Amino acid sequence: MRIAVSGSIATDHLMTFPGRFADQLVADQLHTISLSFLVDQLDVRRGGVAPNICFGMGQLGIRPILVGAAGSDFEEYRAWLDRHGVDTHSVHISEVLHTARFVCTTDADHNQLGSFYTGAMSEARLIELQTVAERVGGLDLVLIGADDPEAMIRHTEECRTRGIPFAADFSQQIARMDGENIRLLMEGATYLFNNEYEAGLIESKTGWTAEEILTKVGTRVTTLGSNGVRIERVGEPDIEVGVPEEKVKADPTGVGDAFRAGFLAGLAWGVDLERAAQVGCMLATLVIETVGTQEYELHRSPFMDRFTKAYGHDAAAEVRQHLL
Repeated sequence: MRIAVSGSIATDHLMTFPGRFADQLVADQLHTISLSFLVDQLDVRRGGVAPNICFGMGQLGIRPILVGAAGSDFEEYRAWLDRHGVDTHSVHISEVLHTARFVCTTDADHNQLGSFYTGAMSEARLIELQTVAERVGGLDLVLIGADDPEAMIRHTEECRTRGIPFAADFSQQIARMDGENIRLLMEGATYLFNNEYEAGLIESKTGWTAEEILTKVGTRVTTLGSNGVRIERVGEPDIEVGVPEEKVKADPTGVGDAFRAGFLAGLAWGVDLERAAQVGCMLATLVIETVGTQEYELHRSPFMDRFTKAYGHDAAAEVRQHLL
């Protein structure tokens, strides 16, 4: 099964300021701020929803196709993804813009000052999915994740026109989208991914009820945080899957991307939706135990031991044959 994952490609530059921002602010001079903070730590992390998902799929033995736009500074990131089983040949490289970047400084009170540079992400709208499909011999599913809004609309329209199944996954972009665009991006999707808050926002902005949304998409997958995931389909009983016990909560960033990676890997293996969701929840647990979205390691034996403990021997036997 050939799965393409489109979405943002970015790097995060995270800095730590040992003092307090509040101590550096003068109340009657806030209209003319000019400050420089001497930081004592810089952490550069790979990010972007599409590479995060692709990395997880690669860890599970799937070779996903990354679709997105980056700058000429992408080569080191590309080498990392190539080494971890991701097909990066369909990444558009801008001739003039840098890869999208989030720069953030956090003080001792965990207050943050950050900026997001979209950069090359704005050129994702230039990507033609048909070209990607021809290169790899066809596409069985395209996940359309948070990206340049025009790119998301173009990919969705192309999937509908060419009859390519697609998954709608607005995530961070849903806040800036109006109801018309959300309806456009969602209708006809084979899968709709959202969390509980996004589910309510989608219904509020589109004016569609939960029941009406199910008639527009094939399968709705709603992540519920520590309560796991719920899968809904018209005329079928809901599927609810819990999460495995976590060893520690190190960093929640990227957990949703990891779930999608595991779920899509399950689809590629041909297992049912419940089993795919279980794989997604297990992978998400590894990410929440690790600082960084692509810093975890998947070792087959410990992964299967924990999967067996969470979901039982029959489920593990089905998944094990694909991991091995």
